[in-house]
Amino acid sequence: MYVGIDVGGTYTDAVLMEGRTVIRKKKTPTRHENLLSSLLEALDGVLEGVKVSEIRRVVLSTTLVTNIIAEKKYPPVALVIIPGPGLSHSEYRFDTLTRILAGAIDYRGRELVPVNKEEIISAGNDIEEKGYTHIAVAGKFSCRNNSHEKFIKEVLEKNNPGALVEMSHTVSGRLNFPRRIATTVLTAATKEVFFGFIRDVSGALKNRGITAPSFILKADGGTIPLDSGRMMPVETIFSGPAASALGAMALSPEGQTSVVVDIGGTTTDLALILAGEPMMASKGALVDRFLTQVESFSVKSVPLGGDSVVTVINGKIEILPKREGPPYCLGGKEPTPTDALRYLDRVEAGDKARAEAIIEKLAGEAGISPGETAAEVVKRAGQIIVSAIEQMFISWEQEPAYRIWELMQRKKIRPNNVVGVGGAARGLIPGVAETMGCRAIVPEHAEVANALGAAVAQPTVTANVRIDTEHGIYTVAEDGKSGTVPKGRMFREEDAVKLARDCLFKRAEDLKIKEYVKKVEVVHSEVFNMVRGWTTTGKIYDITVQTPRDILFYIEQEGSDSVWSWGKK
Repeated sequence: MYVGIDVGGTYTDAVLMEGRTVIRKKKTPTRHENLLSSLLEALDGVLEGVKVSEIRRVVLSTTLVTNIIAEKKYPPVALVIIPGPGLSHSEYRFDTLTRILAGAIDYRGRELVPVNKEEIISAGNDIEEKGYTHIAVAGKFSCRNNSHEKFIKEVLEKNNPGALVEMSHTVSGRLNFPRRIATTVLTAATKEVFFGFIRDVSGALKNRGITAPSFILKADGGTIPLDSGRMMPVETIFSGPAASALGAMALSPEGQTSVVVDIGGTTTDLALILAGEPMMASKGALVDRFLTQVESFSVKSVPLGGDSVVTVINGKIEILPKREGPPYCLGGKEPTPTDALRYLDRVEAGDKARAEAIIEKLAGEAGISPGETAAEVVKRAGQIIVSAIEQMFISWEQEPAYRIWELMQRKKIRPNNVVGVGGAARGLIPGVAETMGCRAIVPEHAEVANALGAAVAQPTVTANVRIDTEHGIYTVAEDGKSGTVPKGRMFREEDAVKLARDCLFKRAEDLKIKEYVKKVEVVHSEVFNMVRGWTTTGKIYDITVQTPRDILFYIEQEGSDSVWSWGKK
C-alpha cells in the first residue's frame, strides 16, 4: 500500500492506495497556523487500523512555500551579484538591498577578472548593519565556473557569523541570469521554514513507525525524497496544480487532450494535458512577478472556489474573489457556490436545510425565486471558469509544445475533454464543458484527486551537461559539479550522450531515487565546433537527458517481488 497527501489552501486530503485501487480517503480542513497537524490528521485518518509495515511509499504535496511567498511571510534577503560586463547595472532591480561586486567569468567558465576580498567584506558589513541575515549570491556565469560564488560565501560566513548564504549555482545551473537570481532569492527566503517543516514531517512519520521512502511533489510533476527536497524549497511551488493534473491523468482516458479544472475551496487551478502529457511552462514558473528557473506545468489559478463569497450588488448576483470560511451549509457565515450546489442537490456535502435558508435569503435580496438564485450562482461560477480557460488558451497557444501539437492535428481544434476535480467539480463541470463544446469528465475520487496525483507521481531527475573538449572539462547545470574529458576531436557525440546519462544516474543516486530510473530520454542535443586558424580545435556539446514524467502504480506480481509499474497500462 502507498499514501498520497495534498495540503491544499482550504482542505488537506489523503488517500491510501493498494495497487491501482483507492481503499481509503480522508478530507480535513487545512489549518494554516499549523500545516503539520492538518497533514497528520489526514494521514492518521487513512492509516487507522493499517499495519504501517505494509506501507511502501508516502508522497505529499504542500502549499507551504506558495503561501510563504504569496503572503510575504519570509525574512528580507540581501542580494550580492557579480554581473560582469554587459548590461547596465541600473537594470538589476530586485526590490531588495543589492550589492554589485567587481569580477567576471565568461560564458565558457574562464575567469576574466577576480573578485576582490576587501570589497566582499565591505558589502557584508553593510548588509549586516542594515539588519539582513539572509544573503543570496549570484554570478552571471557561475553555472560554468562557481569559484567566485564559493569564495564570496566563504568570506561572508567568516566575517559575518550567523549569515545564511545561498549560492545560485546550487539552486540552478542553467543560464538566464535574472531568473537564476530570482530563484536564489526565493530559495534563501524560504529554506529555513521549509527545512523545519520537512524535519517535522519526517519525525512524525518516524514516530508512527513508517519507514517507507517518503517523497515531496515538485512543480514539474516529479517527486524527490523528503531529505533531498529540503534543499530545494522553491521546486515545490505550484505542486497543488501539478498534483491535480497528475490525478486527472490517472483517472481519465489515456492519451487524450484535456483541460484540467481543479475547483478548490478558495481557488480554481487550470492545467492542460496535451495528448496525454501535462504541458510545461517553457519559460519556467512565474513567482511573485519574477520568472524563475523552476520547471513547472503551465498552470493558472483563478480566485474562485466552492467557498467563495456570493453577494448581491445592484440587484445582480456576484461571486467575490475571496473566502470568509466554510460554506453556510457546512457551518459558515456567508453564502457560497457550494450552498447553491447543495440547494440543487448537485453535491451531497453539508446541511440541506441551511443551504435552503441562505439561498432563500439571497433570493430575497436579488428579487427572484430561490431556484433561480441557485441556478444563477452556478451559472455565474461556470462563466468565470470558462472565461479563465479562454484567457489561458492565449498563453497555452504560445507554448512550443502546443504549436507542434496543433500543427500535427492539421487543423485548429480545442481539447476533447474538460476534466473536473475537487469538491465542487460534479456540480460545475458539466455546464462548463457544455459551454466549451467538450466532454465533461468528473472521475471517481475527484474530490481527492490531488492526493491521488501525489500518490502516483513518479520520481524524476534531469541532467543538463555542457562539455567543452577544447578545454577538456564538463559541467552539470543542476548541481554545478564539473569534471574532465579528453581534449580535442577524439570525444564524439555518442561519448557526450553517454557522459550525460552517467551524470543523470549519479544525480539519481545522490537523490536516492536510482531504483526508479528505468528509462532515460535525450531531450536536447547540440554541438558547436570551435575553430581556430582554420582548424577545429574542439567541440562544445550541450546535452539534456531526463527521466520521463509519468504516473506509476505499485503492483504485486505473482511469483516475484513487488514492483513499480509505470504508466496506466
